Amino acid sequence: MLAVLVWLALPLTALAAQLELPLLFSDGAVLQRDRPLPVWGRAAPGAQVRVEFDGSSAQAVAGADGRWSLRLPAHAAGGPYQLLVRAGGEEKRIGDVLVGEVWLASGQSNMEWPVAQTLHAQEDIAVAGDASLRHFKVPKSWAETPQPQLQGGQWQPASPASVGEFSAVAYAFARELRQTLGVPVGIIDSTWGGSSIEAWMDASMLGLDAAALEVKLRERRAIDQRIEAQTRARLAAWPAVDPASEAFAAAQLDDSGWSTIRVPSLWEAQGYPGMDGVAWYRTTFELSEREAAAGVVLGLGQIDDSDTTWINGQRVGGIANGYNVPRVYQVPAAVLRAGLNTIAVRVEDGGGGGGIAGSAAELYVEPVGGQRRSLAGDWRFRTAAVTVSSADDKNQVDTLLYNAMVHPLLPYPLAGVIWYQGESNASEHGAYRYRELFRTLIEGWRAKWAAPDMPFLWAQLAAFDSGGDRLDARGIVVDSPWATLRESQSAALALPATGQAVTIDVGEADDIHPRDKRTVGQRLALAARRVAYGDDRVVHHGPVFREASAQGGELVLRFDAPGGVLAARGGGAPQGFQVAGADRRFHPAQARIVGDRVVLRSDAVARPVVARYAWSDNPAQADLVGQDGLPASPFRSGAW
Repeated sequence: MLAVLVWLALPLTALAAQLELPLLFSDGAVLQRDRPLPVWGRAAPGAQVRVEFDGSSAQAVAGADGRWSLRLPAHAAGGPYQLLVRAGGEEKRIGDVLVGEVWLASGQSNMEWPVAQTLHAQEDIAVAGDASLRHFKVPKSWAETPQPQLQGGQWQPASPASVGEFSAVAYAFARELRQTLGVPVGIIDSTWGGSSIEAWMDASMLGLDAAALEVKLRERRAIDQRIEAQTRARLAAWPAVDPASEAFAAAQLDDSGWSTIRVPSLWEAQGYPGMDGVAWYRTTFELSEREAAAGVVLGLGQIDDSDTTWINGQRVGGIANGYNVPRVYQVPAAVLRAGLNTIAVRVEDGGGGGGIAGSAAELYVEPVGGQRRSLAGDWRFRTAAVTVSSADDKNQVDTLLYNAMVHPLLPYPLAGVIWYQGESNASEHGAYRYRELFRTLIEGWRAKWAAPDMPFLWAQLAAFDSGGDRLDARGIVVDSPWATLRESQSAALALPATGQAVTIDVGEADDIHPRDKRTVGQRLALAARRVAYGDDRVVHHGPVFREASAQGGELVLRFDAPGGVLAARGGGAPQGFQVAGADRRFHPAQARIVGDRVVLRSDAVARPVVARYAWSDNPAQADLVGQDGLPASPFRSGAW
């Protein structure tokens, strides 16, 4: 099976005589310990290939198309070593090679998120300096067919100069493993923010044959062409201007020919999909004489990627390449006037989403000593110099990321996978379907690596006010796609060698990218120590709901809780529970802990039938934990 995978991972056409290895086999590589090591590549057709590694060697002959593969014996942790590959008259020496634990980190932006933009960035960067912890960043790339080679990437050891760009979750995870296992750890970071799970699956995992896949891709090309044409048509009314020009910053300007755009929102969601480049935003606000004399604080949300901001024609702020940085500018009285004041913002986006984003609460003008007032709403908008391309949405298209960012990794041996993805699938219809897709992806990746029990660990979605919850007239959640997706993630625990890090207690209501990535990585490391490395002393999850039983006017919930201990974070009665009777209407429940049980009752429900816990996108009040403080996962005791 392994040999078949190796051959499929290589190019289909013969090339000129040239010895080439997958980019993972490069200086500073980390190889998986205690496993046979496949090595593969291409060379001149018919060339004798010999690979040597720390006293072991293996040979192969390149086929007529130049492809070759071989296998070295398993090797214990250690290093550094040299991997030597000879073919014909060519030779490659791969230096500083370590043998240890290799983990693939994949998913969307919360796994991609770099150390430099986290809560613990300053500390983590300052103390980084472990040459046995290494990170390989797979570049964002896509392809319509499985690719034999990555488009780029190199191994980097953890140091103050490099670690800021490492995946923060993966770095925290790897650092914990380094401390507990004492062997080298390598992370392969293959992530793309905003990606759907379908993009990380191949055609067979999605149940598509070659013809069906081509139909889907053809339909997608047609959609992309139509969207690009629509965007260009909207832009046709605005001739391009010098992107460095400040003409649109003037206090007095006729912007009647501009469009209206809703702020905060990425411009792709406001009718400009596929657009990158420079665009301008304008709006006004009023001040009294006293307010103008005092100065104001201006909040402009999170601008993707760079901004320069003016008030009344005078520059008051600007940040370059800070797509996730809230803009907060102090505006002196000298810039302001009583009455109408004009804000002009030049936004430059280099790719992906663009515009004035963030939360509505982050857009405001606040007079010093006065009351904050919102700037969210309709602004004036026009472009200066932009391009239009549908490339940015490829992270949403079936198979495209798998083809370019996962398939080229095969069959490089792994200790396991850590995964943080689901936000893009947390829609009304996608959240429940995710349980099937997620299970299929796990089983599909394991099959590709010919490792049916390869550990697969994931971070459950953090708390976040997504705006997707549907409420009834009482303000009670009727449907929550984010809660449903968390349930779908938990369902995958039925597969062997899986583990889940619950993170509802480290989310941020107003930010889909919570900055505490260290806690997430540490919890995944706990799961790895138990699931992948068999340390039975490790508690790696909080209370897990087991069953519910009605007892008169109460509903008794039983949990599998490590040590049989349940508690509420911070003490007191646990919060976040609701019950419903036969009428299917949920009501808040009073909860009390009795041993390993939680007993629920509600004055509004005489005979409770079903309970649910933390059932919303942002269950900030949910506080049930186990003896080690790890949170209970959201759940329903039954569903209609």
